[in-house]
Amino acid sequence: MMRRRLGQWIFSGPQWAILLLVLVGLTSQSLAQAPPQQPPGLQFDLGQAGTYSVPLQLLAIITLLSFLPAILISMTSFTRIIIVAHFLRQALGTQGAPSNQILIGLTLFLTMFVMGPTWDRVYDQAVVPYQNGDLTPPQALEAATKPVREFMLKNVREADLALFVGAAKLPQPRTPDDLPMRVIIPAFMISELKTAFQIGFVLFLPFLVIDMVVSSILLSIGMLQLPPIVISTPFKILLFVLVDGWRLVVGSVLEGFGPF
Repeated sequence: MMRRRLGQWIFSGPQWAILLLVLVGLTSQSLAQAPPQQPPGLQFDLGQAGTYSVPLQLLAIITLLSFLPAILISMTSFTRIIIVAHFLRQALGTQGAPSNQILIGLTLFLTMFVMGPTWDRVYDQAVVPYQNGDLTPPQALEAATKPVREFMLKNVREADLALFVGAAKLPQPRTPDDLPMRVIIPAFMISELKTAFQIGFVLFLPFLVIDMVVSSILLSIGMLQLPPIVISTPFKILLFVLVDGWRLVVGSVLEGFGPF
């Protein structure tokens, strides 16, 4: 189970990252099949019987790890969820509560939940067949990319895709499969940013009403020296707790990604 989840986590990157992981995934098996007297060299073969040296393994792993944060942010639901959580904290006026560590931890687990079906498809359609020898590296790469592309295309706006297609001076694509990843990824990111800001605006409205009411009351009774936030913050927290705000916000964000 741990091996399956690890494969699901790391095989959600762009094409070159997936290829590196597909190669590293069979390193132990390839080395075990090599003759014991053969010295470890920089032999690199894309075939199933290839051997990979330890320095090459370390280089591939370190290179991939350095890009994992960018992959996580740019190709998953992480961006939308963390921005919504930030807007919610600002609307409540609680400053550092919940802390950044709590919000990032919650966002990571929600991202794993949202991306779970996509990672399952990558593992079942690309990793397992490649380990069984049913797919060549190029075929495994293409199979691993398809679920990630489908997830991003399902959540991207056509206007954003058209923007980057025009900026790259590419011919008009006939199908989504004709779009390169260098167009899909930035279009997906700005689509996620717009959606997150729209949700954040809706979150601010009820708390803004409370702030305005409290400010008007304090102004009418002449308490100009008392900051309105001191009075409005407890009422905003009370309202958020009474309506079960965390369940509503998280549920709305999850529904925005469609059925799982």
